[in-house]
Amino acid sequence: MVEHRGNRHGRSEGARTAILEAADNLLVERGFAGVTIEGIAAAAGVAKQTIYRWWTSKTDVLMDAFLEDMIQASVPSDSGDLKSDLKHHLVGLAKMLAESDTGAVFRALLAEAQHDSELATRLRTQFIEPQRLRDLFPFEQARKRGELYPEFDTDAALEQLLSPIYYRVLVSGQPVSQSYVESLIRRLVLR
Repeated sequence: MVEHRGNRHGRSEGARTAILEAADNLLVERGFAGVTIEGIAAAAGVAKQTIYRWWTSKTDVLMDAFLEDMIQASVPSDSGDLKSDLKHHLVGLAKMLAESDTGAVFRALLAEAQHDSELATRLRTQFIEPQRLRDLFPFEQARKRGELYPEFDTDAALEQLLSPIYYRVLVSGQPVSQSYVESLIRRLVLR
């Protein structure tokens, strides 16, 4: 008996992975406008119908690729020291947003979301809120260890750290160096 490897009983993980990687690669090579379902199918070695069976548009494919990459790329560490954990997490996040293929997909999706309210809602619910919870993790761990006083406003602190990073990546184009991140953390933690 030959084991079935197709899609009769569900997604083929190999095809799904190939599609997501192809979408990422095409976006980096050609930009958002240059990505098509036909191009993704050709690069992934699958039929267009395979993609349409699982996703309704290139935006959906890119969104899934982005979310999967972000979950793997943005998990904060817990070294036992808030400053060290924040530095490690924020430097990694800034590098990912500014320099990686995942960051390129994020920037393209964010730009597209300015014209697509459904995508904007998906970005908020499927990325922004879950990422905020991941970003809060170092503060939560520090609070458990007694490094933060009980009234410390972790939401405000997170905004004070992340806003300049996102601003530099998305608006000004200035680099987000390790020393810049360290200065943000020093100003926040030493208050």
